[in-house]
Parts: sequence; C-alpha cells; structure tokens
Amino acid sequence: MAFLSFMDAALEEARQAGDRGEVPVGAVVVNGKGRVIARAGNETRALNDPTAHAEMLAIRAACEVLEMERLIGHDLYVTLEPCPMCAGAIAAARINRLYFGAADPKSGGVLHGARVFEHPQCHHSPEVYDGIAAEECEALLKAFFADRR
Repeated sequence: MAFLSFMDAALEEARQAGDRGEVPVGAVVVNGKGRVIARAGNETRALNDPTAHAEMLAIRAACEVLEMERLIGHDLYVTLEPCPMCAGAIAAARINRLYFGAADPKSGGVLHGARVFEHPQCHHSPEVYDGIAAEECEALLKAFFADRR
C-alpha cells in the first residue's frame, strides 16, 4: 500500500488558523483506513486557552467522535513539531504514528527540547516521521510572523 499523506488537510487547518490571527498550526487525526476523524487549527487566542493547540483540539475532537479516551491505531498529522504538552497528550492518547512538517528547535518537544518520547516515564511512543511538507509548513509560519514584525 502506498503512503498517503494528510499533511495537505493539516496545512488547510493551519491556513485557516492564520486567517483568524492564530499561530498557523493545523492538525488532523486519521484512522487506520485513511479516514480523517478530526481536524483543528490553533485556537489559543479565540478560546483564551493556552492548551488550545491544534494537536490538543484534534485529539479531543477525535476522542469525542469515537467516544474513546485513546486513539489506538490512529495517526496524527501536524504542521509543526509538537511542544512537550502536546507530545504528552499524543503519548496519553496512544497515537500510532506522528507525522509533522516543520521542526521547532525553540519549543519542540519531540526531536528538540524535552524529547518527551525518549523519557522512561513516557508510557507510549508513536512512530515519528518528520519533515513532511516541511518547506510549506515553515513558509506559512515565517510569513505569519514576518507580517507581525
């Protein structure tokens, strides 16, 4: 079976978040059959909630749709390397595979910084695939922040 990326759907969510004035990060949860279960973009400003990152919102929405607390057999696509908080939620949700676009050396928690999945206290580590549509994800973020300077 050929690899089918859902990063375009995550990028769509990121663009919509940016259009709302949020940091343009998007995420989608996909089941093992390739069906998008949930999608979200950042909403920290709109919700006045520092935990309203795209990953958190997509995971919460998928759990609600499936009426399950864990997403075993599901994959997460996100446009930016998850922060430590989101990486912890990914582990707790038992996400099967994590695909992300842009690396985040400043605030990332997967390949940078805390490296959450490498800790012995981490009960589940997903397969991690980085660099998916990285240039497009990075360009979206750079343009957003350049407009604000």
